Amino acid sequence: MTSWFRRSTRLLAVLGLLSLSVPAAAQDIAAAEALFDRGLADMQAGRYETGCKALAESRRLDPQPGTLFTLASCEAEWGRIATAVTRFGEYLALVERMTPPEVARQRERPKLARQKREQLAPRVPRLALSLPPGAPAGSVVKRDGLVLGEAALGVALPVDPGEHLVSIQVPGEPARAQHITIAPGETKELTLKLKETPSSRAPAPPPASAQRATTGIGPAPAPAGPDAPAVPAGRRTAVYVTGGIGAAGLVLGGITGALVFGKKGAIEEHCGSGIQVADRKACDPTGHDAATSASAMARVSTIAFGVGLAGLGAAAVLYWTEPRHTGPATGARPRWVSAGVLEAGPAGAVLGAQGSF
Repeated sequence: MTSWFRRSTRLLAVLGLLSLSVPAAAQDIAAAEALFDRGLADMQAGRYETGCKALAESRRLDPQPGTLFTLASCEAEWGRIATAVTRFGEYLALVERMTPPEVARQRERPKLARQKREQLAPRVPRLALSLPPGAPAGSVVKRDGLVLGEAALGVALPVDPGEHLVSIQVPGEPARAQHITIAPGETKELTLKLKETPSSRAPAPPPASAQRATTGIGPAPAPAGPDAPAVPAGRRTAVYVTGGIGAAGLVLGGITGALVFGKKGAIEEHCGSGIQVADRKACDPTGHDAATSASAMARVSTIAFGVGLAGLGAAAVLYWTEPRHTGPATGARPRWVSAGVLEAGPAGAVLGAQGSF
């Protein structure tokens, strides 16, 4: 009695499960039909992406041969010719396993599938991905997120035309990805590149001190002690400024001096021979103007020469009195120089200078 009750309970449980599965299958079929209708409408309207996705979902819920044929046609119209060729091949493989009455219900679909597959097959592009030389073991190659096994590397595999994302990842490193584009009918071979590591870069040259210590070759280090005074930046700037002023003064003095000599001819012609520049009473108006101009430019020349020589002298003093470190034993001894303008005039100038070096 007990064993019969147990067998009856098990039978009822199995029948209950079967009764629950029937409504679920019916719902899947209804959903598959709705998705098929939507996908077919989108396909006919040129919305291939949404149409093909709806047809693929319909086939997943209810794998009917007619849905597979329509999905293959949609993929072909979308331009995914490698996928379309595969779908047509799957459909023809199903037809080969059908009974004659089932094949008759397919009508012209098998013939159209063969024709379409033959037309598209030559246009399918192929892509071969290879590891670079020296790639470490465990390197992973992906194409559009799909991992390619070792047997698939270096083989020209069919892909859909357009852009693809390929990547390589070595153990312990982030993936290195790149986008490539392939056209219909094209065959492309690509060797992926590894990320450059610090060990693969050219070694930097050693410091001059290390090079000299190991090989004896290289520039000798400049002698310096702990008490060596640094040259103040403001002092060196003053050297450049005063030197520049001095050079400009000499240039101006030379230009104005040349202009004074240029007036000499006009003075001699309009003031008489032997007349000094300062004596303008014997000059006509032209000579008077030339003498006045020459006198003014002579003063400017004298002042410019004086400023120029003074500036150069000051720059020399600043430069030669900079502290110079001569060694820890003797300490620092400044160099000095003194320069001055003793006399300056239209005819020239006399300078004097003294110092310790």
